[in-house]
Amino acid sequence: MMELKLAKLPDRTPVKLSITITPILHEMLHDYATLYAQTYGRDEPVAELIPAMLVAFLESDKSFARTRSKA
Repeated sequence: MMELKLAKLPDRTPVKLSITITPILHEMLHDYATLYAQTYGRDEPVAELIPAMLVAFLESDKSFARTRSKA
Protein backbone atom coordinates (compact mmCIF):
# COMPACT_ATOMS: atom_id res chain seq x y z
CA MET A 1 0.00 0.00 0.00
CA MET A 2 1.24 3.47 -0.86
CA GLU A 3 2.17 5.85 1.96
CA LEU A 4 0.95 9.42 1.48
CA LYS A 5 1.92 12.60 3.36
CA LEU A 6 -1.74 13.25 4.10
CA ALA A 7 -3.17 10.83 6.63
CA LYS A 8 -6.63 9.35 6.17
CA LEU A 9 -9.21 12.00 7.01
CA PRO A 10 -11.20 11.46 10.21
CA ASP A 11 -14.95 10.89 10.17
CA ARG A 12 -16.52 14.26 9.37
CA THR A 13 -20.14 13.18 9.48
CA PRO A 14 -22.02 15.89 11.41
CA VAL A 15 -23.76 14.84 14.60
CA LYS A 16 -26.97 16.68 15.42
CA LEU A 17 -27.38 17.50 19.10
CA SER A 18 -30.42 19.10 20.70
CA ILE A 19 -30.07 20.93 24.00
CA THR A 20 -32.21 23.10 26.22
CA ILE A 21 -30.66 26.32 27.50
CA THR A 22 -31.70 28.98 29.96
CA PRO A 23 -33.16 32.27 28.77
CA ILE A 24 -30.08 34.07 30.12
CA LEU A 25 -27.72 31.87 28.10
CA HIS A 26 -29.90 32.37 25.03
CA GLU A 27 -29.62 36.12 25.44
CA MET A 28 -25.85 35.90 25.98
CA LEU A 29 -25.40 33.85 22.82
CA HIS A 30 -27.35 36.38 20.78
CA ASP A 31 -25.35 39.22 22.32
CA TYR A 32 -22.16 37.38 21.36
CA ALA A 33 -23.42 36.90 17.80
CA THR A 34 -24.14 40.63 17.61
CA LEU A 35 -20.64 41.48 18.84
CA TYR A 36 -19.17 38.93 16.40
CA ALA A 37 -20.99 40.64 13.52
CA GLN A 38 -19.76 44.07 14.64
CA THR A 39 -16.19 42.79 14.97
CA TYR A 40 -15.95 40.81 11.74
CA GLY A 41 -18.60 42.53 9.59
CA ARG A 42 -20.38 39.25 9.01
CA ASP A 43 -23.60 37.97 10.56
CA GLU A 44 -23.41 34.34 11.65
CA PRO A 45 -26.31 32.40 13.15
CA VAL A 46 -25.86 31.42 16.79
CA ALA A 47 -26.15 27.77 15.77
CA GLU A 48 -23.06 28.22 13.55
CA LEU A 49 -21.06 29.94 16.29
CA ILE A 50 -21.76 27.44 19.09
CA PRO A 51 -19.64 24.55 17.72
CA ALA A 52 -16.65 26.89 17.25
CA MET A 53 -17.17 28.30 20.74
CA LEU A 54 -17.23 24.80 22.25
CA VAL A 55 -14.06 23.77 20.42
CA ALA A 56 -12.28 26.95 21.57
CA PHE A 57 -13.38 26.33 25.15
CA LEU A 58 -12.32 22.67 25.18
CA GLU A 59 -8.98 23.41 23.50
CA SER A 60 -8.23 26.09 26.11
CA ASP A 61 -8.88 23.77 29.08
CA LYS A 62 -5.40 22.49 29.96
CA SER A 63 -6.61 19.97 32.54
CA PHE A 64 -8.99 18.47 30.02
CA ALA A 65 -6.25 18.30 27.36
CA ARG A 66 -3.85 16.55 29.76
CA THR A 67 -6.46 14.02 30.83
CA ARG A 68 -7.58 13.41 27.26
CA SER A 69 -4.04 12.86 25.99
CA LYS A 70 -3.50 10.14 28.61
CA ALA A 71 -6.53 8.20 27.39
